[in-house]
Amino acid sequence: MSAGEYTHGVTITLALVQTHPRFLALEKNHAHAVELIDSTDADVYVLPELYLNGYAFSNLDELARTALPAENRYFDELLAISMEKGIAICGGYAESARGDAGPTFFNSAFLIADGELLVNYRKTHLFFRETQFFTAGDTGFSVVEWRDVRLGVMICFDWFYPEAARALALAGADVILHPSNLVLPYCQKAMYARAVENRVFIATVNRVGRETNTHGDDLTFTGASQLVSPSGEYLVTLPIDSEEVRTVEIDPTVARSKQINEFNDLLAGRRPEFYR
Repeated sequence: MSAGEYTHGVTITLALVQTHPRFLALEKNHAHAVELIDSTDADVYVLPELYLNGYAFSNLDELARTALPAENRYFDELLAISMEKGIAICGGYAESARGDAGPTFFNSAFLIADGELLVNYRKTHLFFRETQFFTAGDTGFSVVEWRDVRLGVMICFDWFYPEAARALALAGADVILHPSNLVLPYCQKAMYARAVENRVFIATVNRVGRETNTHGDDLTFTGASQLVSPSGEYLVTLPIDSEEVRTVEIDPTVARSKQINEFNDLLAGRRPEFYR
């Protein structure tokens, strides 16, 4: 099945923005992302996980110095761009949330559209050394409707838990936006299953490059950002080791049919009383 077969109803253009963030270089990373957004025509832009901050923190001080509240000047610029261009932008950042006991840090992803912050999702399933620096998310999974398209957000290692994508499908998502910093070699293959078993589009946007830290971690990110269709077709796949922006036009309403055949509906046929 080709991408063209999805362009027969409501259509949107997705932009997969695969970048190479520089560690703790927020100004440079943000300016580069804005440049790529400005140079591409699309409706929905997806950036990697932690596109602003980089990934391989050595200590809590590095995180504390660069984490941001959900209201910040970088978001102000993205809000203005989204309003001016009439677009949606999704990406990841290190969030600092103030509390009575001091700041709490979350690995978060935003969805900004038409000048509004629609989603600030906090990563549910933390990976590897993230567990030392971030707090597991408390927002849960949600879906928002924007211009007749139902968008859900999850982050990177959430993919390892089928319940994450299923929760978004049950909430009505047409398209799951999946900012990532993938280092394991098999996520991209697994997203085929997540798309098919939920009959949704999944835009996994990874980063490229390599980062190390004082713990001896040497992380090489696997790139290969991709968009998978509800039938498991890889509609676009990016390189494994270089920055690139690719766009693809889809009809997101294709994902609303969960009918497998005349007797089987994907979601209606669930037996949750036996899922223990």
